Amino acid sequence: MITSLVTGGAGFIGSHVARHCLNLGHKVIVLDDLSGGFEDHVPTGVEFIIGSINDYELLEKLFEEHKFDYVYHLAAYAAEGLSHFIRRFNYNNNLIGSVNLINLSVLHKVKCFVFTSSIAVYGAGQLPMREELVPQPEDPYGVAKYAVEMDLKAAHHMFGLNYVVFRPHNVYGENQNIGDKYRNVIGIFMNQIMQEKPMTIFGDGEQTRAFSYIDDVAPHIANSPNVPAAYNEVFNVGADKPYTVNELVQVVADELGVEPKVTHLEARKEVMHAHSDHSKAAGVFGESANVSLKEGISKMAAWAKVVGSRASAEFENIEIEENLPQGWNKKAVKA
Repeated sequence: MITSLVTGGAGFIGSHVARHCLNLGHKVIVLDDLSGGFEDHVPTGVEFIIGSINDYELLEKLFEEHKFDYVYHLAAYAAEGLSHFIRRFNYNNNLIGSVNLINLSVLHKVKCFVFTSSIAVYGAGQLPMREELVPQPEDPYGVAKYAVEMDLKAAHHMFGLNYVVFRPHNVYGENQNIGDKYRNVIGIFMNQIMQEKPMTIFGDGEQTRAFSYIDDVAPHIANSPNVPAAYNEVFNVGADKPYTVNELVQVVADELGVEPKVTHLEARKEVMHAHSDHSKAAGVFGESANVSLKEGISKMAAWAKVVGSRASAEFENIEIEENLPQGWNKKAVKA
């Protein structure tokens, strides 16, 4: 039996990947510190361990005990915009924690290391984003993700560690942390509607994203070690069609049965337009489920109505407050 470690398996994408690994017949061990996930998201049938990828002693024990065949690394603090203001936290969690896993995967002869990166590595002005482009990340989150990609390439060259890198984008669906006010705009909108608050948009709402339903992403990630042509390659994965945030507002409001109410906040420094080409992934893994925005949001809205709204926690360890976007400054909220 294949034994797999899924880091971040109580989180959003990680919990779905863990479920698909179970369906593939794997023995699955989930490691998550519950900083952004929830224990009730962990699929039934996995062994769940609460802990951090920065706890090297714990990692050593897990690798020694379970002899993992595959490592699926999805543990990260994935807030691109906030990463400018939590640089040390970002690199400790998203880079150093990843290197801990890579070291142990080399030492324990893991057969395949599957890493969830991000289209944040591309930066701005490279549309459509294609894997052969030279990444130019503009935020510390993207820098950390690209550094891990490069480290995996170096580890393969030096030690023969096989890897698969995925660059998903704007993924949404069931199990998303809708209480996180710093990331995942669809979850933020749903949470605001259920709390009878206006939906907040940074700037004019004309920024575009290709919002990707979870079933277009997680199955490929889980199955990738079974696809030899995927080894030591990088793949964009997600939806093809971009929408403006203004268009998104209407779809989310419609699926939750309300008239859209919007508050515009000062524009923040972000990539205005982002969408990827997925022809490479389609050629290796086959076509994705290609769930439409309306269908995907309908499924997520049905789930959100059941679980209800979540309180939005403030990030307590902001390292730099200069230029912090409106609504993200706790002092400003209290004033």
